[in-house]
Amino acid sequence: MAGVGLSVFFCVDEYFLLTEIIVRVVFMLTFVNFGFVNGQIYDVLKFGAKGDGTNDDSKAFVEAWKAMCSSGGSNKTLLIPSDNTFLLQPLRFQGPCNSPSVQVQLEGKIVAPLNKAAWADLKEYKWVSFNKIIGLTFLGSGTINGRGSSFWEANMPASKRPTQLHFHGCNNLEINGITSFDSPRNHISIHDCRQVKITQIKLSAPGDSPNTDGIDISTSIDVEIYDTVIGTGDDCVALNSGSININITRMLCGPGHGISVGSLGKDGEESIVENVQVTNCIFNETNNGARIKTWPNGKGYARNIVFKDITLTETKNPIIIDQHYIDNGRRYVEESSAVAISNITFTDIHGTSQKDEIIKIDCSEVTSCKDIVLDRIDITTVDGNKPLVECNNAYGYSTNAYDGCLKTQ
Repeated sequence: MAGVGLSVFFCVDEYFLLTEIIVRVVFMLTFVNFGFVNGQIYDVLKFGAKGDGTNDDSKAFVEAWKAMCSSGGSNKTLLIPSDNTFLLQPLRFQGPCNSPSVQVQLEGKIVAPLNKAAWADLKEYKWVSFNKIIGLTFLGSGTINGRGSSFWEANMPASKRPTQLHFHGCNNLEINGITSFDSPRNHISIHDCRQVKITQIKLSAPGDSPNTDGIDISTSIDVEIYDTVIGTGDDCVALNSGSININITRMLCGPGHGISVGSLGKDGEESIVENVQVTNCIFNETNNGARIKTWPNGKGYARNIVFKDITLTETKNPIIIDQHYIDNGRRYVEESSAVAISNITFTDIHGTSQKDEIIKIDCSEVTSCKDIVLDRIDITTVDGNKPLVECNNAYGYSTNAYDGCLKTQ
């Protein structure tokens, strides 16, 4: 099966290479139409950026943004040109803009300061942030490198490390084509956004890099993620509280911790996640596959969630609901409440597991899990042992050899 997983990976990689070539051609045609004809391009080099990877180009980027954002009309593009490397300190692209739609086109390379000691300002723990911009498209075939290893090696807590790309209050947002390497923390944060499309991106960090989530989503509605490759040291996608109407499809995930709903309900908070579809995804040697995790004594709910048509290659925990999630360094406390979990479907999930336990649904005694479906699950173990299944305080129905794991109502 490892060979099959590898061949699938190369097929996906060839697909992305072909798509990237097509996207670059489309980008150039777009520039010819909008840029050279209408003069709508704001090149950061024209605003004083050096592009040598050594001088700080942050001021030039902000000045180019202010000029573009304050101008009227449509089809405005801030250009980060190819064949250049731009060193940036933490900066913010602030909206709203006078144009109904704006683009940031990344064709060159953006790099962070060489190590954590060289960062000028980490007050907000965000590196490049976009705030309250309507109709933003962030696209291109360029790269952004957070040089996060010095943060990881210092064992700094996640809360003291910067997010690579942070989008806050950006409605009608599209992120397309970019590649992100080695974020000190999570690569992309989507917070308080509506109508988001993320496609053709690649996010990469070593499998042992801590808290380097691919995409973190919170308090956001109508988010589509498709045709992406994410391999990091944490969740490929983490759906936090307020994630509603989320569609993830055709993602190659690994290494990492799979696609997770949660963690939810930390410190007794009320959390809500609903209407989530995860379909046609590949988990390649991930620590988890399809996961829902909640803290004891939380409130709120996670409901109407589907994991469908999932391929596993040597995944450690293929299917897991954990309502007793405790992070490192915390003590377990007696449970008096829990996030309510209901209407969860796992269907058409197949492949191999590194562990004998292929399904673990460990629900709260306080609320239980309701309307759980296990359908057409075909997972074998790498060592050839009989697959094990565990269900606690979980109600629903299952097919295949897993009848009896879930309780009936």
